[in-house]
Amino acid sequence: MTMEAASGRAGVLGKQRRGRPVSEDLRGRAVAAVLEEGVGVAAAARRFGVSESAVRNWVRRFRERGHVRRDPMGGDVSRIEPERERILRILEARPGLTIRGLRDALAAEGLSFSSSTVHRFLKRHGLERDRRLGRSRGRRRWTER
Repeated sequence: MTMEAASGRAGVLGKQRRGRPVSEDLRGRAVAAVLEEGVGVAAAARRFGVSESAVRNWVRRFRERGHVRRDPMGGDVSRIEPERERILRILEARPGLTIRGLRDALAAEGLSFSSSTVHRFLKRHGLERDRRLGRSRGRRRWTER
């Protein structure tokens, strides 16, 4: 028997690892224990092997929204995404551009992005500099992979 099990801290479902998502089913059972069975937040947290703050947040979310689903993760859509066609057009017309050169070409068209944003965009869309062509011919080319 482990030390956690002996002390009663393991809970019914075992100890949850920190930072791991908890199923909607378990969230719902914890909320039901608090709201329908009258169990305290601390007791429900121990029973289901999660933190008290998590149970408190789930109860608040259920009262406000009527569900315990997780919020969608991720931020806003990148400002550079709608400019994909314009970027490809610039790269076709001027294949020897560096990332900074592309950034400056976009700035000339009224679009201001950092070099790192341009680099992440190119990487995300599989556009990488073909280093073989760049070395052998003395110019850089962009290829879609």
